[in-house]
Amino acid sequence: MIHRINIPVKFHFIFLFLYITSIAFVFSQNKKAQLQTEKNKLEDEIKYTNKLLDQTKKSKQLSINHLVILREKISSREKLIATINQEINTVNKQIALNNEILKDLTNDLKNLKDEYARMIYYAYKNRNSYDRMMFVFSSKDFNQAYQRLKYFQQYTAYRETQAELIEKTQKEINRTIENLEKYKSEKLTLLRLKEQELNELASERSQQNKTVKNLNAKEKELLSALKKKEKAAKKLQKEIEKIIAEEIRLAAKKLGKKGTSTFALTPEEMQLSANFESNKGRLPWPLERGIISSTFGEHAHPVLKNVKTKNNGIDILTDRNSKTRTIFSGVVTRVMSIPNYNYVIMIRHGEFLSVYSNLDEVYVQKGDKVEIRQEIGRIHTDANESKTELHFELWKGKTLLNPAGWLAK
Repeated sequence: MIHRINIPVKFHFIFLFLYITSIAFVFSQNKKAQLQTEKNKLEDEIKYTNKLLDQTKKSKQLSINHLVILREKISSREKLIATINQEINTVNKQIALNNEILKDLTNDLKNLKDEYARMIYYAYKNRNSYDRMMFVFSSKDFNQAYQRLKYFQQYTAYRETQAELIEKTQKEINRTIENLEKYKSEKLTLLRLKEQELNELASERSQQNKTVKNLNAKEKELLSALKKKEKAAKKLQKEIEKIIAEEIRLAAKKLGKKGTSTFALTPEEMQLSANFESNKGRLPWPLERGIISSTFGEHAHPVLKNVKTKNNGIDILTDRNSKTRTIFSGVVTRVMSIPNYNYVIMIRHGEFLSVYSNLDEVYVQKGDKVEIRQEIGRIHTDANESKTELHFELWKGKTLLNPAGWLAK
């Protein structure tokens, strides 16, 4: 009986396997693109901290400011190295996957060639066209003759298919080898970059230790500066609390209410408050670019042992001549001058208030309506430390808020 010839099932899986691996390749490429974006971002942050460090070199004396920027740089460098490690792991997976593909394709190619060789040998032995015709004409009936004729046609087609499979498989092998060489080269580049970054990190940590040692020798000066700053912070807090209380009283009076400890809001102010709160975690930074030099709340002093500092907001180091901008639309409540904080601007957003301190110049006045991201002042630069730093606070009525939870990441 003549059996119908079909391409062996295992060879159908060759290209199914290649299709699946191509999907894995696309996923890997997307992952690599994400890592490259993160790496570029971190390299840009390091470049920015270098710029700030260069500005501190103009300072007449070594300051905590220098240490803060250096630590930020080290943190970015550590994240960069971690990202490079992830890239290396991704490339290693691609190398392993391509090695597996190469192994399977090579094995499939051998099987294809072996079977093709058998087919050629069979065709050689049965090359006489007279024998093939006799094989067809010796059939018992027309149906059997048709099946035998069909067999020869299928066999010829199968040989052609086998040849195509061999050619395609060889091309896939060549492409896989090219990919392997590319990934190996990429891995080598990443390993060199990692080594370079590790050397930079070791140098920066050495600088950090040296800076801490030098600052420790200035303990009395640091304590004196800390007390001065704490005194100024308390004065600023009292002024803010006093202004908020006055604003609450005036808002209640305007709406004919008495004895309220929270803002009495008009319908428009209620809507403004709701919009502000709905944007929690997405509010823009109060300046275009900077690094957080001091976070909200109580934390250890960066140099002095067993000394804690308290921050009612966040401090952000930035470039000389940088401008501060509003985090949301609102109305300017106060423009005032506080020792050690220079000009201070308070903006009310319904029951929320944002406070921008340490400004050299202001571009608004009490009662002005402001829009989101509107520039409202130029940030002061301390000539002694070559430090340009904004102090930013956020309040909801009489309650202090941690700005980190409200500003965009």
